[in-house]
Order: sequence, then structure tokens, then C-alpha cells
Amino acid sequence: MLEYAWIIPVFPLLSFVLLILLRQTVTDKSSYIGIGLSGVSLILSGVVLLAQMSQGNLIKSVSWLSIGNIELTVGYLVNPLNAMMLVLVSLVSFLVHIYSMGYMKEDSRLNVFYAYLGLFTFAMLALVLSPNLLQIYMFWELVGLGSFLLIGFYFYKKEARQAAKKAFIMTRIGDIGLLIGIILLFWQTGSLELTSIFAAVEAGAMEEGMITLIAILIFVGAIGKSGQFPLHSWLPDAMEGPTPVSALIHAATMVAAGVYLVATLFPLYEASETAMLVVATIGAFTAIFAATIALVQKDLKRVLAYSTVSQLGYMMLALGSAGYVAGVFHLMTHAFFKALLFLAAGSVIHAVHTQNIEKMGGLWKKMKWTGPLFLIGALAISGFPLLSGFFSKEEILLAAWGEGHYVLFVLALIAAFLTAFYMFRLFFMVFTSPAKTNNVVKESPKSMTFPMIVLGALAVVAGYLNTPWFGTFLGDWLTAGNGFVEAHHAEGPIWIMLVTILLSLGGIYLAYVIYHKKSLERDFLSSTFPIAYTVMYNRYFVDEFYQMTVGYGARALGYLGVFLEKYIVNVIASLCSEIVQGIGKQGSKLQNGQVQTYGAVVFVGLVIILAVAVMQGGVFQ
Repeated sequence: MLEYAWIIPVFPLLSFVLLILLRQTVTDKSSYIGIGLSGVSLILSGVVLLAQMSQGNLIKSVSWLSIGNIELTVGYLVNPLNAMMLVLVSLVSFLVHIYSMGYMKEDSRLNVFYAYLGLFTFAMLALVLSPNLLQIYMFWELVGLGSFLLIGFYFYKKEARQAAKKAFIMTRIGDIGLLIGIILLFWQTGSLELTSIFAAVEAGAMEEGMITLIAILIFVGAIGKSGQFPLHSWLPDAMEGPTPVSALIHAATMVAAGVYLVATLFPLYEASETAMLVVATIGAFTAIFAATIALVQKDLKRVLAYSTVSQLGYMMLALGSAGYVAGVFHLMTHAFFKALLFLAAGSVIHAVHTQNIEKMGGLWKKMKWTGPLFLIGALAISGFPLLSGFFSKEEILLAAWGEGHYVLFVLALIAAFLTAFYMFRLFFMVFTSPAKTNNVVKESPKSMTFPMIVLGALAVVAGYLNTPWFGTFLGDWLTAGNGFVEAHHAEGPIWIMLVTILLSLGGIYLAYVIYHKKSLERDFLSSTFPIAYTVMYNRYFVDEFYQMTVGYGARALGYLGVFLEKYIVNVIASLCSEIVQGIGKQGSKLQNGQVQTYGAVVFVGLVIILAVAVMQGGVFQ
């Protein structure tokens, strides 16, 4: 079955083509086409996963283009990492397709929405199957196009248009670094094939300084796609898209692409301590930076968006701390509980028609399915004991401690506490606080609750795939047969797990005291530290800084270009034109058709020639 893995992305692509071609005739049936074809991809992904476990890795490629001695190929690769990613992407996409049938049923452009979902899913599945950097880059850019279309789906809203444009531009900035890194890798190794690159690194064919430069440039691309500081601000703004899009982009697809890229090129990063430290530092800083912003946001989806940024920082911290398994493990568990949280948030928004958590409350008894499922997701992301997030976060903290990154370890602990606090601030304000209105609230339809139930179950059990208690199955499988990556199961003192549990429970309890029991004032932070509160609420004024520097700088360069073109280039061009036209007009006066004038000119010319001859002594030299 591994030989047919290439067909998995074809079905979402077929969905896109059919829905675009038949958009005038297929309207209400478009959801069934999208769900059916994405379901086929999910089934095939599961079959490929089982086949990889039993048969091992497979790589297939064919020649695409030959230029002299250089041969470029296209093909597909199946190994443990991308086999897992195939299942994650196709599963989340399939569940989002089902969920959208209820959430988007009133939208007149439902067929276009499902077409965009198909295109995006195709690009992501093709990306994870790519065996070389050329294919990765091509589908990397196609993922960016798909996200642009989905984020800007409500194009008639100014905010959605701006968010789509911002996402596209900011990720392109990161992609410049990725492109330069790929070019340098090709220059150094003469190949874009992943296996050839890893072999060259292992053989010492590149200097460590060059490896560091290339790794950091490629990481710049991952920073853009995965919303790491400082290219993170597009990701919260992407909430302007439909909520199912938020779940798809923020769970196991687009934002996971950056983490997947670093994990795929992990042997390259391992060859440079400096590059690993850069990845770990940026990851740890992003984790706590985004967590502090999430503490004070009032928009339900934006809190979850900054939570995603923070969790992606955790994954980068793990990879930069040589925790290959830990980073990939958290990527998997995060896909389940974050998709669950976004879909549950969409269920709430669908019921109350607002995203402002200040206007919510009293939904626990009114939404019998959404409330408990949101609670499961909140517990999992908070690292509550025995849920999936607890095990994967523990692996990350152990990796950071094992590598001696003690400062980053402390930052990760603080971020863990803040995560538990802001997630349960969200839970208590939305579900258990007194209702703010008397509006009738109904539970979402089964098409929306079913995907949440599946994700809720996975958020509970997924962590048991890799634990020191029951067996490190996931880690052993991810590194089996991979000569370039070793299993780094970090060991650490028992107090790390105890501190993690205490911080998780402490964050939950503090949120309970403030937002449920109301024993402490809610405005404690804003009244005690008004400046800090203002800075965090305004997201550290990062967007304003970009506007004042990059935005106004680009506009100033534009005005300068207009001035130079209008008053320098155009003036010089006009002057040259006038001179040529003037010379032409004067010359045209000599060509007036009068024989007398021509004779006079000939006579004058003869006189000049004779004068020159006389001056030369009468003899032509």
C-alpha cells in the first residue's frame, strides 16, 4: 500500500476541482462531496500508517528536469513522521468538513468554502509527503495561498481582507529566509533531496558556520508559518476567517507546517549547537510572550489564537533542546485538544452570536455537550494529570532540563502556569459565570458535536502513546529505522513532574477563585499594574511598532519613488525628448524641397572645403 501513498492528496484536490467546476449546479450537495473525498483520504492515510509500521520506510522519485549534470526529481516519501502527519491532517480536515456542514449551512458560498478546504488540505498533505526541498517549498507556498483564501473568505468585511493580506505578506517575509536557505543548501550539497542533504551533513561536507546560517534561514520560514515571535501577529488576526478555518489552520495544518519543517530537517539542526539554541530560545520566549497576552484578551477566538502561538513556542523549545520526540509528541496532542477547543468555541459563538467573553455566561447547563467537551480541551492544554497535554508537556520540560537550558526551563514552567490560568479564566467566564442575557441558547446540531466528541476522546487518550509508565511507543516508532535521528527520551528528577502538576492545578485554582468564587477582584491586574495591563491588552504594541516602522517606512519609500519618478526621471526623459524633437525640427527646415537652398548649401560647402585646402598650403594631406 505504501506505493500508492501519493494518491492521498489527490482526493482533496479532486474535491476542489469538482466544486469549482460545478459551483453553479452543486450548492447544497457540496458538503457531501467535500466530506466524502476527505474521508477517503483519511482512510487511505490510516492504511498507509499501518503499512509503514509493518513494512518500514519508502521513497519513490522520478526525474523531472535535467540541466547539465543537475537532475531535479519529484516523488513521495513515507516515514514515521509524515505517516503520522498524514493521519493528523486528514483526520482534522475530515472532522472540520463535517463540522462545517452545520456551522456554515446558511452561507450562500458554501460550495466555494468546501472547495477552498479541499485545496488547503491537498497542499498540506502533499507537503508532508514531499521527499525533497523543492517540492516542500512549492506546496509550502500553496498552503499559504490556501490560508489566504480561507482567512479572507468573508471578503466583504474589511477586517477579513486585511487579515488575509497580513497573513500572506508576513508568511512571505519568512519564506524569503526559507528560499535563501534552500539555495545555500543546494550550493553546498548539489542536491535538494533530504537523504542526500543529511548524508552530506553527517559526512562533514559543510562547515559548521554554513550549517548554522542555513539552519537559521530555514527557521525564519518556520517562524513565519508557525507564528513565532516576531512574525506572530498575523495568526491572531486570522481569526477573522470562519471558525472551522481557525480550527483547521491552528491545529494540525498550516501552523504545524513550521514545526514539521524543523522536525524534518532535525539532523541539519543537530549539527549546529548555535542553531539549536536559537530555535529553543525563540520558542521559549514565544511561549511566555503569547501566554501573557492571552491573559487579558476578551475575544474568545483570540485567546485561543494566542494559546496556539504559545504552544507552538513549546514545540520549538522541545526541538531546540534536542527533544525530537517531545516536539512531535506535543504537535500530535496539540492537534487534538486545540482543534477541540476551536470547534467548541465555534459552537458557543454559533449559539450566542458573539465572541466577546464579557457578554457570555451560564452556558454550562444550556450546552450539555459543548461545556464538558470544552472542559476536556481546557484540562488537556493546561497539563492536567493523565490527560494528553500533561504527558507531552512533561517531555518538553524534561528535554529543556536535560540540555541544561535552565532559564528556558523556568520560562516554560511560568508559561505552563499562565496557560492553566487563562484557559480556565475562559472556561469560567463562558460557562459558569451568571448569564448576561436572557436569550434562548440551544446546543449545536449533531454535525457539530460529533467532531468535538471524537477530538475530546483523542485529547484524553493520545498522551498514553508515549509515557515512561506504559511505554514510549510513539518515540520508539518515530526513531525506528531512522539513521539520522536518535530517540532522545530525556530523564529528569521527579520534582519536575510534581512542580508541573502543582503549577497546572495552581493556575486552575487561581482562575476558580477569581472568576467563579469571585473571592479576588477581577480587575486586580489592571488596577495594580495598569501599565502592564495596557501593554498586554494591546499585544505589546507590536502591530503599532510595525506600522510606525515597516508600514510608514514602506509608504515613505513609495512617496520617495513617486517623487523621483515624477520630478527627476520624468523631467530628464521630457528634457531628452524636447532636445531630440528640437534638433529634428531644425534639421527638417533644411529639407524644404527648394533647389535654390540646396545649391546654396552645396556652394557654401565647396567654399569651406576650398578654405580648408588653402589653409593647408593648397595641398590635401
